[in-house]
Amino acid sequence: MSNTDFGSTQTLAGFKVDISRGQRIGWVSSEWFLRPDDERYLSLGELYCAVKRRADHAQVSTVESAAIRVEATRDNAERLELIVPGKDRPIAPTHWSYGQLCSLIGAPAAYLRRLPAPLSALNLQHGLLQHRAELVKTLEMEDGRTELRAVTGPDYGRIWDHELVLAVMKFAGNGTGDTIWKVPGLLDWASMTHNPFVDITKDTTTLYASDRDVFVFLVDDTHPIEAGRLPNGEPDLFFRGFYAWNSEVGSKTLGIASFYLRAVCANRNIWGAESFEEISIRHSKFAADRFAHEAAPALARFANSSPGAFVAGIKAARERIVARSEEDRHAFLRRRGFSKGETAGIIETVLREEGRPPESVFDFVQGITALARDKSNQDTRLELEGKAGKLLEGASR
Repeated sequence: MSNTDFGSTQTLAGFKVDISRGQRIGWVSSEWFLRPDDERYLSLGELYCAVKRRADHAQVSTVESAAIRVEATRDNAERLELIVPGKDRPIAPTHWSYGQLCSLIGAPAAYLRRLPAPLSALNLQHGLLQHRAELVKTLEMEDGRTELRAVTGPDYGRIWDHELVLAVMKFAGNGTGDTIWKVPGLLDWASMTHNPFVDITKDTTTLYASDRDVFVFLVDDTHPIEAGRLPNGEPDLFFRGFYAWNSEVGSKTLGIASFYLRAVCANRNIWGAESFEEISIRHSKFAADRFAHEAAPALARFANSSPGAFVAGIKAARERIVARSEEDRHAFLRRRGFSKGETAGIIETVLREEGRPPESVFDFVQGITALARDKSNQDTRLELEGKAGKLLEGASR
């Protein structure tokens, strides 16, 4: 299907975009900003090997908390070690697992970290002996020394980081352009053109993993989708994208977010996003089953789906006229829970950016998302974006 038919087509060059519309999503930018070089990977294959290797060196045990012994190490009085039943050698907790252990027994981790190791060990030992749940699940890694990567409750449902990466690789290959799914290109601010073809380097990659988590962001930006026209007559172009995350040690849930977007800039902000959807799975007892039966198939469906439904929804929203007078515009927004100030702001934003007052559902959606971008309070911003999403979704029904 061609662009003029509200479809997608392959491009061998950059394409102009209008990022004044839709949402700006900053999560990927935050990941990009915080990740050191050793947490950045240049392909999904490289990322998979790294997270699979640590899983291959891991052991999971369920032990009685009262049977764990805590002691300060003989050669370093500032470190603690755990003596766990059935283990030949002491286990050294990481910063993360130490905090988890403190949380499980109700001890203040920040305070205990400031104490001398022998005193901290006494407090932890007391907490383990009094631990009402009686059992804990440990995740240890044997790689030169035995390290405690995580300690959780016995019903913790672990989804391994490599399982998520493998699920992505099944349709995205290496994420480097060997399939339609790839690390995103870059927005040229001077020409407002998104260039899909950028070398994947440590500075541009969006494939990350630390000792606590894994994060992947990929797009299909070589197949831009036209969903109508801009006020100046140029095509309004989008492309598909998703990001996925997990933590096998319990620092975050497993999650997948899919959306359509207009551009990605150098610091990996997502611009002009529409139709944002998210699935998250807590690491509870049946988490692995939910990943296998819900999250992984949902990700594959989005990756292999046609943009037809999205394009039809945008087209319907553009064509559905809901307000022809100032009174209609105010009534339309107020009936949907917007305050008097928000209503005035939405109408003014559309008037300023489009050169005319809002008439269609799509006009109002763009005004609401523009208003949301200016909100510093995250809850307020998400509430507004949620209302915009419901309006857009309802337009095609």
